[in-house]
Amino acid sequence: MTGIFNAPSNTYYTVIRLDKINRDALTTHQSGEVILSGKTDLGFTGFKNEGGAPALVFGFPYHEAPKTYLRKLTLAPEVVTFEKLEKGETRQLSWEISEGQASSYGDFVSKVWTYSFDRQKPAALTPDYTPAQAKDILANFFKESYVDNQPLKYYSGVHMRTADCKSTGSAEVGFVGRVLLNAYNALEYGEAQEQAELVAHAKAIFDSYLQHGFTKNGFFREFVDFTHGNETQEYSIRRQSEGIFAVLNYLCYEKKKGRKHPEWEQRIKRLLTNFAALQQADGSFPRKFDDQLQVKDGSGGSTPSATVPLVMASVYFKQKEYLRQAQLSAAYLEREIISRSDYFSSTLDANCEDKEASLYASTAIYYLAQVSKGKERQHYVEQCKKAAYFCLTWYYTWDVPFATGQMLGDVGFKSRGWGNVSVENNHVDVFIFEFAAVLDWLAGETKEQRLAAFSNVIKSSMLQLMPVKGRLFDIAKVGYYPEVVQHTNWDYGKNGKGFYNDIFAPGWTVASLWELLSPSRTADFLETAGK
Repeated sequence: MTGIFNAPSNTYYTVIRLDKINRDALTTHQSGEVILSGKTDLGFTGFKNEGGAPALVFGFPYHEAPKTYLRKLTLAPEVVTFEKLEKGETRQLSWEISEGQASSYGDFVSKVWTYSFDRQKPAALTPDYTPAQAKDILANFFKESYVDNQPLKYYSGVHMRTADCKSTGSAEVGFVGRVLLNAYNALEYGEAQEQAELVAHAKAIFDSYLQHGFTKNGFFREFVDFTHGNETQEYSIRRQSEGIFAVLNYLCYEKKKGRKHPEWEQRIKRLLTNFAALQQADGSFPRKFDDQLQVKDGSGGSTPSATVPLVMASVYFKQKEYLRQAQLSAAYLEREIISRSDYFSSTLDANCEDKEASLYASTAIYYLAQVSKGKERQHYVEQCKKAAYFCLTWYYTWDVPFATGQMLGDVGFKSRGWGNVSVENNHVDVFIFEFAAVLDWLAGETKEQRLAAFSNVIKSSMLQLMPVKGRLFDIAKVGYYPEVVQHTNWDYGKNGKGFYNDIFAPGWTVASLWELLSPSRTADFLETAGK
């Protein structure tokens, strides 16, 4: 489905395909005029510049112009496909064109998503695993990826090959590595399941980062490449924030167990002092900076990643100043991102619209709502809902078909509930973390049950490609969950539609699914930390 909004008139049009889409055919070429090798159900919807005015276009089979985007940062000439019809053969195709009114672009987005949900009617899948079973499988990643031959102990979770899943020399605090969050997950799970090795490794990771994991001025050493003997000298609000998030969860858990870590608390307080110095007058946080707090990239797209740990710190340390900083950042989000529906550049380097920007925005406001009351709380509910609807547009409400011989189709993969990544990275993944819990909470606050229904779709769908013995799905080790799942005629660099890219980062996929499988984690933290 494609929609187009006319801001001056507050009107919009959408076009949606009504036919069942169950099959696809292989192609011999990726550009030019191409006759498909067999029958397909895939057509196209999109935009066109018609004499300076935007127009909706649709057709069958697919047509991508003026260029086709076939590989990360790689354009090719347009592609026009044809399906062969035998003499006397007919093919009936159906689209629905709709017109509507919306008060803003954000209102348009929420109405179009609702329309798409009602039209597609995505149903939850029958899960292959219970949450307990899924965690048991994912925990194998903690066991096999642990590296202890460097001053920093870590789980190897970045720059890995799907073919062998051999550990690499890179330790990354947040982003795609998520070393500290996985250490907390392993500690909590290991103690609950009485798995001493998991507990020992997790504690060793935290101890090593406390001793060796900070810069001279108190930032996390967020990415260290031991293989080549270098590490980043530019730090990011995204990785630093995700490190604080992990450590505060760890400290709260330890507090509940009666164990205290004053040195860790002082480290986090010093890092939060750096955050206060980095926060701009408009409430934003720069995307990148150096150890002397000199801004290297002033883009504010990563700001919501800082809001979350600031709210957590305000509760854990009982410091209102952290909450004030979080509220100031939320005012920036509302003014510059949510009200403009301009969710961009939340990652480390991509300068484009991406799913994670709206997901982080909704999660950040969700955290603030949990510690607010009255009109302020209701205001945060409304802002969270706006960001959540925009985030939902990245997630599939239907199942992309695959041709015979494409692995994802051969194993019965259903794309409903999986999220496309960004304008730049045209694949699906399991970046979800707390967003399903946010949707469930919003459904309760707003009585919009579609949100809870789609949360159930996500929860039932995202464990489909779990690598287990006998069903590894082209992943070499059990529990190393795939990252770059290529569902279109595009790839990240290798293998094409229906397969994974050859390089992946299971550090973040395991962490994301673990959060999905721990829906009460935020409430539990706020309750325990608030005591």
